[in-house]
Amino acid sequence: MNYKQLRKGANEVTKTLNRGIAEFIVMAADSEPLEILLHLPLLCEDKNVPYVFVRSKQALGRACGVSRPVIACSVTVNEGSQLKPQIQTIQQEIERLLV
Repeated sequence: MNYKQLRKGANEVTKTLNRGIAEFIVMAADSEPLEILLHLPLLCEDKNVPYVFVRSKQALGRACGVSRPVIACSVTVNEGSQLKPQIQTIQQEIERLLV
């Protein structure tokens, strides 16, 4: 993934949601304490941004290309991105999960 379109951490994810540039959000279900993430699903629903939980913050970190655990990440908008078709496919899959 083009890392310019990836934001890691609950604070960065919150910023992308508030700025309206988040395509979708991924959160780790094993975050401790889980309360540090609980504002994100509400914000996602408010901003109409799809979100999904994954089992492991360690696995999410690896998927983000870092060796540290990541509790949340956001894929952001970039109109000129070559990843646009893949991002739209993932968005649609997440939205199907939320139904």
